[in-house]
Amino acid sequence: MKNMFKRCLGLTAAFGLGVSALAYNPISTYHYLADPGAAADDEYFYIITDSDDPAPYNSNGYKIYALYGFRSKDMQNWTDFGIIYDARQISGINDIWASGIAADPKTGKLYIVFPDGGGGGIGYIKADSIAGPWSNAVGQGKDKLVGGRGIIGCDGVSWCFDPGIFIDDDGTTYVTWGGGESTSRPNTDNFDVVKLNDAKDAPVGNGSHVKVNGLSTRKMLEASYIHKHKGTYYFSYSTGWQQGAPTIDYGMGSSPMGPFTWKGTILGDPSMNGKSINGNNNHHGIAEFKGHSYVVYHDRRIAKGHDGLEIIPADDGMAKPNEGYHRSVSVDEMFYNADGTIKQVVCTNEGPKQIENFDPYDWYPALTSSKQRGVRSRSLWAPGKVSGSLLLPLSTKESWIRVSGVDFGTAATGFVVEAGSTANGNKIEIRKGSATGTLAGTCELKNTGSKTSYAENKCEVTGLSGIVDQLFMVFKGSQDSTMAIKAWGFEGSGTTPPEPQKPFGGKAWAIPGKIEMENFDVRGVGRGSDIESYEDNDAENHGDSDYRKDDAPSVDLYKKSNNRVVVGYIQKGEWLEYTVNVAKSGDYTMFAAVASDGGSSFKLSMDGKDITEDVKVPAAKKAEGEEQNFDDYNKVQANVKLEAGEHILRFTATADWFDIDYINFVSGSGADDDQPLPGDSTVVPGDTTAPADTSQAIAGSLRLDMSSAAMYDVFGLNGQKLASFRANSFAEARDMWKSSSKGAQGVSLIRNRSNGVIKKIH
Repeated sequence: MKNMFKRCLGLTAAFGLGVSALAYNPISTYHYLADPGAAADDEYFYIITDSDDPAPYNSNGYKIYALYGFRSKDMQNWTDFGIIYDARQISGINDIWASGIAADPKTGKLYIVFPDGGGGGIGYIKADSIAGPWSNAVGQGKDKLVGGRGIIGCDGVSWCFDPGIFIDDDGTTYVTWGGGESTSRPNTDNFDVVKLNDAKDAPVGNGSHVKVNGLSTRKMLEASYIHKHKGTYYFSYSTGWQQGAPTIDYGMGSSPMGPFTWKGTILGDPSMNGKSINGNNNHHGIAEFKGHSYVVYHDRRIAKGHDGLEIIPADDGMAKPNEGYHRSVSVDEMFYNADGTIKQVVCTNEGPKQIENFDPYDWYPALTSSKQRGVRSRSLWAPGKVSGSLLLPLSTKESWIRVSGVDFGTAATGFVVEAGSTANGNKIEIRKGSATGTLAGTCELKNTGSKTSYAENKCEVTGLSGIVDQLFMVFKGSQDSTMAIKAWGFEGSGTTPPEPQKPFGGKAWAIPGKIEMENFDVRGVGRGSDIESYEDNDAENHGDSDYRKDDAPSVDLYKKSNNRVVVGYIQKGEWLEYTVNVAKSGDYTMFAAVASDGGSSFKLSMDGKDITEDVKVPAAKKAEGEEQNFDDYNKVQANVKLEAGEHILRFTATADWFDIDYINFVSGSGADDDQPLPGDSTVVPGDTTAPADTSQAIAGSLRLDMSSAAMYDVFGLNGQKLASFRANSFAEARDMWKSSSKGAQGVSLIRNRSNGVIKKIH
């Protein structure tokens, strides 16, 4: 998994905060967001939202399909990771509406609960980072926590949606959901709460209705939420439409399960200065962070053009979209009275004060800013991958992002930006104070010919020292939408130069010679693509070996006999790099020890240039009636031309599902292999599709599918784990999967967890 956000050691003031700038609500002005949830750990404050972007300008209803993720260290500068989970690309989910997020104080993991289609049950996912990748956390072979296809039912609430999640100090997790509006009853028992066990993959018992005493006519509508402050638990929610504009009310109690006593209103309908619409909905999230409490909420600031905000078009390109279904997300600080009750939040233009200086010497995703103008974004999300977002400037107009409270220390000397550009003359101006303020430097962007091909651009900057209250990156070009900004950072006092990747063990692999594939290069430190040494399609390690778990935890490594380790579960697009030293220029024959059930392939490149075409990995022969597996290795080969000297060799998978043990280079074209498989000399030419003779597979490597109870994991072809079963054999596990609610959907991989054998099932 690439980690482009690796921390560079920057020198910034740890004390004596010199920030005077203020944020500006909403947190994003370039798309429409709604229904926020909030969480925090020791380093970041997190916000998740859903999106009104898909709704046409004249929409009279919601079109909500995806979750977006944001984080901040200082409550003013926010990093937008774009879409982090998208129902449109996940089988079995309809839509994703208002969701909740929590950070586990013990493990550091993040958890999200989301409603499927506004009432089709509640999903439960987890990740190590807000950027993901997010995976199913429900357990028990289920894809929902609550409701249809879930572990427990909705418990009779009118609306099985708007879930919230709360993780207590001891790690115990609680999930709440529900809502509904009715004239026939007081709506005081329309929320449920359930306690999960320590493993967070199954509830303890069923849900119980939340009791809030003293409600009188304050009806409970939706958006239930639990938080804790100084040992007291708070249950908050949106009140009913029948009372006019919905407010966020709350009760206090001694247990997250209740009962609670109603105390009043946290947040009124955020309609100050016409930002909202009376009678429409309200939603919130609450979290404590670095000694402060904050509430996030949605309003209609952008769609109303509040305080000069750019009214951005709907996704269909039409101007002035319907305000009711094109919302914005804002944040303000929340304060408590001495008795623990909450002071009603004042919705502000400025948002919270910045609580620490911004370090410019880190490496930031491009959409890291405190305010924006004339920009758009594009999400880079795909199932099982880390999320990202591109900044797309409208550079013929007023187009910029602002970063606030920036501590440059002694002085910055340079600015670095990773970007794609499809036009000449595109540039970024670095200015202080305003978009037309003092020019500190200009960075010309290389024309990469594509907005999906990126180059690193560097320029000198001057006059950036100490604390700069407002720093602007202004985008200039003769055409709109010809730039795609991916990431940026500054160089100067306190910055640590990037360290490139290094050969594993400190010594380059010798060619001619054998390269063990598990010993790929160690990833570098800092920024830029030259520090990366591998790419894995998801963060989960599907292997059973702890080898390289510290420096490459996502690469799928498997144990074999004789203390051998191989790279497995290889998918298209994944790659590994090796520093090699070629003894002399000339012709070589490449041999690779591989295992597949057919249809797989890979290629090799040297310093970015292909040295092979696709090398096909044929299936090994199998006995009649026997299922194909990944334990039968054979050799493939290809002739290559190499230049003498030190190079970076890249192995890239060009088709899915195979394992590789090693690559061997022998001098001469069409040479004989000097590293045959133990007990076997069978070699398959790289351009053949005929199956190899595997009568003498790798000695001792064959793992038998023993007919004893074991755990079997099922994976989709995008790498996501779909289910787990305890079964006595592959056949039984396969039948259990096929009889499940999702088991009939196409091709899957099933793996015996105890011995690592993988088979493809249809």
